[in-house]
Amino acid sequence: MESIYLIMFFVLGLVFGSFYNVVGFRLCNNESLIKPRSHCPKCNHVLKPTELIPIVSYIIQGGRCRKCKAKISVFYPMIELFTGLLFSISYYSFGFSYDLLIALTLSSMFVIIVVTDLNYYIIPDEINIFFAVLLFIINILRFGFLGACKYLVFGAIMFIFMYLLMNFGNILFKEESLGGGDVKLLFILGMVMVPSISFISIALSAFIALPASLIIYFINKERKLPYGPFLVLAFLLVYFLKIDIQTVYDLVKII
Repeated sequence: MESIYLIMFFVLGLVFGSFYNVVGFRLCNNESLIKPRSHCPKCNHVLKPTELIPIVSYIIQGGRCRKCKAKISVFYPMIELFTGLLFSISYYSFGFSYDLLIALTLSSMFVIIVVTDLNYYIIPDEINIFFAVLLFIINILRFGFLGACKYLVFGAIMFIFMYLLMNFGNILFKEESLGGGDVKLLFILGMVMVPSISFISIALSAFIALPASLIIYFINKERKLPYGPFLVLAFLLVYFLKIDIQTVYDLVKII
């Protein structure tokens, strides 16, 4: 039965991953999420249902538009596959629980931000607002209204911390060190964990981003590194691994 659920969540993730591709690209181009229907960006060919099957359609069509034969970026099926894996891991880690809802929410937010931040270097406010409201509702169901408000305070603490960190970085480097979207993102992520664990997640995000930034710097010194995906990835890792203060304390003792 567990394997069936894992497959179900994987397939569900594939479907949502396809939708998240649409959300990410259309929001950044100020397009409606409903109209027009999915189409080839080169020849505007409206895609048929058989051309919208996650991953499968890409493989069958050889990674090209069925009509004009224009090459389709491998980015699209990769996002679909990655979302499917994240959804499966979410169920494997938490089963049917409120933690599963939060894990799926974080996974969804991560995927959409990867699409927007990697391609356009922005995190649209619509994304932050939607997931903030969604997490608040989940927290109400889990902790009650007052408990959910407490996590709003946690989010505000992380927002203020990131805002101060951004201004410090701007002064230190004499240029924009963090985007406004990253600061707003910390408010949402702060609604998931207590501040002490959120600070650990921020440190982890910097640790993950460092080698990537060095690689990008040596390959292309002009290219900027979007920080949003690393932030959410770090929070996801901490949440999936169920890291708490005791875990960190035990690790420090071993070191």
